[in-house]
Amino acid sequence: MSHYLRPLRLVVLCCAAAAIAGPALAQQPQNPAPAAKPPAQKPAAQKPAAQKPAAKPAAQPLKDPIVATVNGQPVRLSELEIAQQSLPPQYRSMPLQAVFPALLDRIVDSKLVVQEGKKNKVTDDPTYKKRLAFVEEQVLQDFWIQREIARKVTAEKLRQRYEERLKSIPAEEEVHARHILVATEDEAKALIAEIKKGTAFDKLAKEKSTDKASGAEGGDLGWFKKSDMVKEFADAAFDLKKGDMTETPVKTQFGYHVIQIEDRRKAPPPAYEELAEQLREEMAREAVTAELDLLRSRAKIEKFNIDGSKPEPAPAKPATPAAPPPAKPPAATK
Repeated sequence: MSHYLRPLRLVVLCCAAAAIAGPALAQQPQNPAPAAKPPAQKPAAQKPAAQKPAAKPAAQPLKDPIVATVNGQPVRLSELEIAQQSLPPQYRSMPLQAVFPALLDRIVDSKLVVQEGKKNKVTDDPTYKKRLAFVEEQVLQDFWIQREIARKVTAEKLRQRYEERLKSIPAEEEVHARHILVATEDEAKALIAEIKKGTAFDKLAKEKSTDKASGAEGGDLGWFKKSDMVKEFADAAFDLKKGDMTETPVKTQFGYHVIQIEDRRKAPPPAYEELAEQLREEMAREAVTAELDLLRSRAKIEKFNIDGSKPEPAPAKPATPAAPPPAKPPAATK
């Protein structure tokens, strides 16, 4: 489908409009039905009205309905479902209804161009036939790759790979720390002295720290590994024991820090959900590579030069000279 038709920006706008309009429309109250008038009194001798036939059950929606026609050619819902998979990832996971109007316009435009191309005998063009064959091979490759991945990268194997990976991940040490960041060394020294006199660390962090994000939390930085922080800060923090505070200000590119250690621990291993996607991609590459290696080993493959000529045979390596025979021992003298 040509990217010159209906730019993707239209899809984005329609998605945004659907996201905004949908809830608003859903919340609009329906107009109440007018109150029914009481029926007029009928004479007692009047015959009862005939019963109305039971309403027919509502027709079940078609599994693949026609959602448009273009010069009589039907467009089915399944075509939009396939087209949605060619959109960027953030749109593939959306409900089809959210992108339906814009996507339908793209399909309609595509049908119009295809119809015009057939009318003008584009399908007879040799270049078209070559490109069509190339695209067909690409689709076949994609299907084959996805089938191999689905066959070899199962949930059970993925979980097994995760358990194996955990064994190779070293348990890193983490610290839970607080800090107060100020601009000058004198300010940091004054804070250290005040904390030693009994003023609460978290109180001073809220009042004095120029790191407003952590300052609002009493200087709390949470748990972190040594590699998560700049070297000067990390070295000072990891030298402290639980409950200790730096005796002197710690200088970094951000200013001067006063650091206090709340706790220490071995970092917990990453959760399955954190590694699953990375492991899936890793196993998918391995599965496809292994299958390709097997196919190559079974195939007869000849490669030629860019002009189609046969390449010159590689020069033979010179034979390794044979080792000289061992020297004979001298004859014994009588």
